[in-house]
Amino acid sequence: MSQGITKQSEDFSRWYTDVVLQAQLADYSPVKGSMVIRPYGYGLWENMRDGLDRRFKETGHVNAYFPLLIPESFMKKEAEHVEGFSPELAVVTHAGGKKLEEPLVIRPTSETIIWDMYRKWIQSHRDLPVLINQWANVVRWEMRTRLFLRTTEFLWQEGHTAHATAEEAEAETRQMLDVYADFCETEMAMPVIKGIKTDHEKFAGAVRTYCIEAMMGDTKGLQAGTSHNLGQNFAKAFDVTYQAEDGERKHVYATSWGVTTRFIGALLMVHGDDDGMIMPPRLAPIQTVIVPIYKTDEERTATVEEAHRVAGILKGGGIRVHVDDRDNFKPGWKYAEWELKGVPLRLEIGPKDLEKRSVFSARRDKREKKGLPVEGIVASVQERLETIQTALFERAVKFREENTHRVENWNHFKSVLEKKGGFILAHWDGTTETEVAIQEETKATIRCIPLDAGPEDLEPGECVFSGKPSKRRVIFAKGY
Repeated sequence: MSQGITKQSEDFSRWYTDVVLQAQLADYSPVKGSMVIRPYGYGLWENMRDGLDRRFKETGHVNAYFPLLIPESFMKKEAEHVEGFSPELAVVTHAGGKKLEEPLVIRPTSETIIWDMYRKWIQSHRDLPVLINQWANVVRWEMRTRLFLRTTEFLWQEGHTAHATAEEAEAETRQMLDVYADFCETEMAMPVIKGIKTDHEKFAGAVRTYCIEAMMGDTKGLQAGTSHNLGQNFAKAFDVTYQAEDGERKHVYATSWGVTTRFIGALLMVHGDDDGMIMPPRLAPIQTVIVPIYKTDEERTATVEEAHRVAGILKGGGIRVHVDDRDNFKPGWKYAEWELKGVPLRLEIGPKDLEKRSVFSARRDKREKKGLPVEGIVASVQERLETIQTALFERAVKFREENTHRVENWNHFKSVLEKKGGFILAHWDGTTETEVAIQEETKATIRCIPLDAGPEDLEPGECVFSGKPSKRRVIFAKGY
């Protein structure tokens, strides 16, 4: 049960950490900046992983695994790539009691070692496309860390594909962005904006970086996933060529794309409240918890027996259910604990419910309570869970809309950012110089250039900062 969770309105950052720890999602490890993902948090990650993996395989991708350790020389083959990652690299210089002839980098991402293998595997146009995904851990030596959002080591998936043409690579990059967006909105009930990153913000070594951006409960932005069109940069760096049908040898075109355990932090910050998490039913490790209510030993025996019987029926209907039959905690304590952990639906069974052959249900998102007959309980619970899933998404969309603002000048920009926060749609002159100047003065960054902008945001105007011509509006926000 919660032990003094900080209110969101008092300190959102502290609230976030309180919930992560008290809901038993994760804990701090002895290694600074790293975390231990606890079983409840890992169960959530497994559901996320399974939902994504299914989508990857439906689009023709297969899983493989590549080594954790990468020769340091590999990282230096693509200059822009190593420059982007050099401050974050962890390097192994000794092993087996001896100094290594060549230092080994603990992977911050796997482009380099994967493309060295693709050089061996790709020889002909018949070998293309290569559509491989990897589920793995990576290490990036972060200076400022926060559980799930930014840690030295984290779990993720990274897709790496090779194609014969630039058009195929671009189509792959956009397809995987759509896969991420669908997962976020369908499974996480988290609305996202698909967009393209500026040259200043794109992935090191990419031609173009696409992203999905979400608004958190404190109105800050979070980059939830990225998909990169790498062009031929890595193919040329690692000399990955294929023989085309006309006999000519050509460099392949590449993509990479990935999402991380940051999804767990995003889910908490989008849906959580002062009492803890609110899990979207489709991802919740426990979708329904059953709490028996009793006063006497006789009532305990009867209600616990009925709780397990109902649980068996629900499990048979594919619902993830848990019976909390602990007798050393009172019902109110249990309610608070499962609310903290965000279980979407609670069912209570007391002596009167036994008489009526019913259960008493309580939604986590709205605290709405309703009696449900045991007969037809699977359909009733499934309907309530789907209602919760839909309601969470609609609430998140409404929150984003209420906290998205269009501004016309610099004073308005600063005023909205300071007093309201959220997403700011504003004109930008397209230069990195202006982008950096705005960030230095306000800490707001260009989250993305939206792909699905409305007509009013595609009209030309004047940059809010420089006054120079602007082709369209982009999204600014403070972010994680």
